[in-house]
Amino acid sequence: MLTEKYGKLASILQEMESVVVAFSGGVDSTFLLKAAVDTLGTDHVLAVTADSETYPSSELEEAKQLAEIIGVKHEVIHTSELAIPGYAENNKNRCYFCKSSLFDHLIPVMEAKGFNNVIYGVIADDMNEYRPGMQAAKEKGIRGPLQEANLFKEEIRELSRQLNLPTWDKPSFACLSSRIAYGEYITREKLTKVEKAERYLKSLQIRQVRVRTHQEIARIEVEPNDMKKVLEHHDSIVKELQEYGYKYITLDLIGYQSGSMNKVLS
Repeated sequence: MLTEKYGKLASILQEMESVVVAFSGGVDSTFLLKAAVDTLGTDHVLAVTADSETYPSSELEEAKQLAEIIGVKHEVIHTSELAIPGYAENNKNRCYFCKSSLFDHLIPVMEAKGFNNVIYGVIADDMNEYRPGMQAAKEKGIRGPLQEANLFKEEIRELSRQLNLPTWDKPSFACLSSRIAYGEYITREKLTKVEKAERYLKSLQIRQVRVRTHQEIARIEVEPNDMKKVLEHHDSIVKELQEYGYKYITLDLIGYQSGSMNKVLS
C-alpha cells in the first residue's frame, strides 16, 4: 500500500516537472521536499521558507539544516502575517488570510525562477479538519501532492523513516497564532510570549507541547505521559510563565490535541 502511494506521489510530481515547495521544516513539508528532489532532481526543485512573527527562530534554523541534508536549493523570504488585513483580528478565517498571503509571495518566486508549480504539505488527514487555508490554495492553483496521493500522517512518518529523514518522529507543529483563542487580537508580544513558554517547557524534555493562550490564562497541553513531568516541575513552570506575563497557568487534563482551539467553532 505504501509503495503504491509513494509511486502515485512520484507520478504526480513527475507530471509537474519543476516545483517550488512551501517548506516549513515540519514532518509533511520535509517529506514532500525529499520526494520532490528524489523524483525531479535538485535542479527542478526549490525550497522556500517564509520567516515571520508566527514562525519560531528554532524552526527556521532547523529548516535550513534539513534543506542542507536533503541537498536542495533553499531560500528564506520575509513575510508578516500581522500586516495582512484581517489576520490580527483572529477570526475563524485567519488561516485563509495567512495561506493566501504566503502563496502571493511564492508565486512570483516561481515565475521569476522559471518553475512550473508551487506545492505545499497538505495531507489526507487535513480533509477531515477545519483548514480554511485549503480554500486559498484552491483559489490560487496551489497543489498538495501528498493529499492528492491520499497519504496520511502516520504513512508519511513511516516513509520518512524509510528515507532516513530526521523528521520522521518530529512532533507536529503549527504556527504560533494557533495558540491564541479565536477573537483575541494577535500581537507580536503575545506570539513572543507563547514561543518563550513553549521553548521553556521543551527544555524540560517535554516532547509535544502547546501553550494555548486565553487572555491572561496559559492552558498547557502535553501528551498524557508527560503530565507527571509538568507537575514535577510545577514551581519552576509557574514562575517562568508568570515572568512572561501569564497570570494563570493551567494544565489541560485532556492532553495535547491538534487544532483544539477549533472546538469553539460550529
